[in-house]
Amino acid sequence: MPKVVFTHAVSDVPAWASHKAERAGFFADYATDVVDYLPTDGGSTVAVSANVHDMDGMLAALQTPDAVALEESHGVIQPISSFVEGQ
Repeated sequence: MPKVVFTHAVSDVPAWASHKAERAGFFADYATDVVDYLPTDGGSTVAVSANVHDMDGMLAALQTPDAVALEESHGVIQPISSFVEGQ
């Protein structure tokens, strides 16, 4: 099960952080151990890591209108970069 890390900017870090339960709920069908990372430099770039057991399902879900609406409500600023744990 690979670990995936997503990074992106947000419009308001504390507001984004307050939606952790919604993010974890979105990823629940595809991943476990969802962890949020907040910037230590006062910036607006955040990260999320997860252990993904259904990569195809997660990638498809991220393209849905529901995912886009969730991102917008959390203040996500595109682009979103993703990184997969190397073997």
